[in-house]
Amino acid sequence: MVAALTVICLDGIPTTGVPQAVLNGEQQIAADTALSMRTSIEAEANAVRGKARAYPATSASTPTTALKALTPAGKAVAGRVLLDAHTGKLLATGGKTVPLAGVDVARTASGHGEIPPRLVTASGTRELLYFARVTLPAQQEDPDQDQYQAQGGADRQWLLVVSEALPALAAYGDGRKAEMLDAHGTVLATAVHGAASPAADGGLPGKVTRAAHESGSDTDASGSLLGAAVGNRRIVAGWAQVASSTGPGGTDDLGLVVLTSRMAPATTTAVDYSRFAFLAAGALAGVALLLWLVLHFVVQQPLLRLFLSAGRLARGATGGPAASAELSRPVPVHGFGELARIGRALDSLRTQLLGESGPQEIPARRGPGYRALAVAGVVVVACWAVPMIFLLDRADTATAVPAPVLADQQARTVLATHRIQQSLDQSYTELNDAAATLAGGSRAAQTQVLRQTLAEHKQYRSLYLLDRSGGITLRVGDTPLRTLVHVPHGGGITTVNTSGRIPAIAAYAQVPAAKGKVPAAGVVLFGEIDVQALNSILPRPKLGTVWVTDDHDRVLAASEGYEAFEPLPDLALTRLARATQGAPGTAGSATSAVHLTSSGPSVDAAAPLAKSGPTAHLGWHLVTAEPAAALQIPAVQAQQRTMLAGILALAAGAACLGWLHVVVIRPLRAVAVLVERLAGGDRRTVLHPVNHDEIGSVTRSLELVRQALAERDRAARSGHTAGPARSLREHTPQR
Repeated sequence: MVAALTVICLDGIPTTGVPQAVLNGEQQIAADTALSMRTSIEAEANAVRGKARAYPATSASTPTTALKALTPAGKAVAGRVLLDAHTGKLLATGGKTVPLAGVDVARTASGHGEIPPRLVTASGTRELLYFARVTLPAQQEDPDQDQYQAQGGADRQWLLVVSEALPALAAYGDGRKAEMLDAHGTVLATAVHGAASPAADGGLPGKVTRAAHESGSDTDASGSLLGAAVGNRRIVAGWAQVASSTGPGGTDDLGLVVLTSRMAPATTTAVDYSRFAFLAAGALAGVALLLWLVLHFVVQQPLLRLFLSAGRLARGATGGPAASAELSRPVPVHGFGELARIGRALDSLRTQLLGESGPQEIPARRGPGYRALAVAGVVVVACWAVPMIFLLDRADTATAVPAPVLADQQARTVLATHRIQQSLDQSYTELNDAAATLAGGSRAAQTQVLRQTLAEHKQYRSLYLLDRSGGITLRVGDTPLRTLVHVPHGGGITTVNTSGRIPAIAAYAQVPAAKGKVPAAGVVLFGEIDVQALNSILPRPKLGTVWVTDDHDRVLAASEGYEAFEPLPDLALTRLARATQGAPGTAGSATSAVHLTSSGPSVDAAAPLAKSGPTAHLGWHLVTAEPAAALQIPAVQAQQRTMLAGILALAAGAACLGWLHVVVIRPLRAVAVLVERLAGGDRRTVLHPVNHDEIGSVTRSLELVRQALAERDRAARSGHTAGPARSLREHTPQR
């Protein structure tokens, strides 16, 4: 069986064309790019809704003042309108024209839950519309109307509509092209990293659109395909839908698909694993045949002869007309070990039945038994298996991993840094918005703002205000992990502890001073980010283990279990992280390498966390390590399957020979001890057959012999001559 599996597994490895690992890598890059696009769209939608929820609406609010308040400060004014949610009447407008053709305002605003973004066409370009409901208290028409009556009126509801361009599309990895497609396969945006691809395949968007449609309800579907070939190079493409992977989401109905492509070299020279497979399988079949022959001639046939001899003695011991003939023939001693011991003891019992000798002590010296034969069999199998496990078909660390696979690992690491930067930047933006609302508020109002921020943004574990001396003046949430007492200027992301069980990563922002109002309870707002929220961003399929390290190469977050502030698990990873550091004053660049580990080659990459934004000054890095065994690389597949064949052969050989020890060798050893005791004069120990096979039959025959000898001994002790024994001697022919 193992020999057949060896042939099937090794002969089925594809060694020409584009490796499957390259196709899988392109698919994952498309999926990661789609995830970044989805995160950007959902972040913008949440920002629009958050502004609407935070707006302090009153019955006296006007659409113009409300729209102005709902426009984020410091951001280029996009198209924004306020509409009456019931009639669709335009109440206020700002920025560029918002394309509302085809938008049923009343129907859009009447539903429950959040309103998802919508893809529309404006002036020949595609834009996204974001929606948010703005609820205002009922307008009191009669100034003399009492408060109770005023509360009986219906709340007014406006619909805020914001038009934004599609998020900027980025391509990662030299020579890679990224395209954003709509549901009809139209290219909405294009980005190229480095030199443009020397060839283009105009049919890829259509193929991708059809594949996305065929995915049906699988909203986060992705895949890969091959494009046109140019010489020994071929276009490798990956696609992924910009849709939620954790259930219904705001981007599911947009129909957006990310398409990435690049030229990859195709292998034209095939590596012949079939010849090695047939040679290895033939050698293993030869080992199996050798073991079968040895067991057949050394164990099986001698055991059958012993079974016949024991039955003959039992028939002779029970008397009868043929008893003398049955006992007249000596018991042949075949084989070695336990069978030889049993044969010698049986022959001694035969002579005792004839009355020619008394009990005989068997010498205690023992030679090699059948256990040694089983161990030797395992050693013989190991002589085939151990080279398969440790020596043959070894993947060369320097050449086993194709260059495109290594480049894809580096590109995906950069993509991962972009996702983390998105998350941290969003945390900082939300905290900065909360800090702006604290200016001039009372302590109760500031507490309410912090509680609302903590409830809306689950990534924070604690929010607190610091005074000029670094003391905490106001706090909501869990107990801070902060151990560093400092009051930074400006805003950004930082760590507030350097030891302990949990790293404390925090966003901070200055609380502005309100002119003519009471000073704030604190000057800096800190928001400690739950490290689990950061850890949840890191895992991605086929990316391996991911670590976020600080400027001293200590681990702050990871996709798998880790200890806070511990070094990276491998010195090679630490050197790789340090290699990303550029010249003084520069952010550095990503790098990758293949390292040999105890479990085989590992595809590793590292990149600086951010080159701009609130995290740029931290000097943090992202390090990834994916075992090459998890990738579909032909050389590594051959090594894995060769090792698997060796392990299976060793396990199967040990199991079979272990089974032989349990059902044959160990019972033979037990029978050998019993028959030697019986030959030595032990007539009291009853021999119970345990096995229902030849060994059990031998035991039953020995019990009959024991009973006959015990009867004769009792007769001898009573002073009478044993009739059967005398009769046997008288009728036994002289030799």
